[in-house]
Amino acid sequence: MLPEELSPIIKNAERSMKEAVQFCKKEFSHIRAGKATPALLENIRVDYYGAQTPLNQLANVSAPEARLLTVEPYDKSIIQDVEKAIMSGNLGLNPNNDGHLIRIPLPMLSEERRKELVKKAKEVAENARISIRNSRRDANDEIKSTVKNESLPEDSQYEGEEEIQKLTDKYINMIEEILQQKEKDILTV
Repeated sequence: MLPEELSPIIKNAERSMKEAVQFCKKEFSHIRAGKATPALLENIRVDYYGAQTPLNQLANVSAPEARLLTVEPYDKSIIQDVEKAIMSGNLGLNPNNDGHLIRIPLPMLSEERRKELVKKAKEVAENARISIRNSRRDANDEIKSTVKNESLPEDSQYEGEEEIQKLTDKYINMIEEILQQKEKDILTV
């Protein structure tokens, strides 16, 4: 039975590991997998009256087709600024502006580009795994010091570390599953 002094440590470690998985999912949503998704433009900022404002606060972004994004600014006077921000976003997109709506056709991904995207996805996943392992290390250090400072039985240290390892394995497996799905999405034509 795990001593209650170790419960908060384990809960904190699990929360930290969950955050790493959420971060990984969020980063994956920005990696284009050949399908149009409004998340592709999530990091675009537009100069709106001197302030860098997120695009989704200034316009309706949607994906009416698998290879097309549309951006409809709420204020039509900023359509040029929105178009310029999308072009300078280093996404390799060429927006078409008709005065009311910006259409962004997504080109087919080349085999080389797909491999680059898979490589980027693997880097994101590795960073998430590193974060999870760091959470494990920090929790194990905290368990050791708690067992020592609270004069708990030595067995409780091993039980706590075992519990942390189970969480580590669980969340690293989640990262692997998410990565495999993302690779499949990127490589499927």
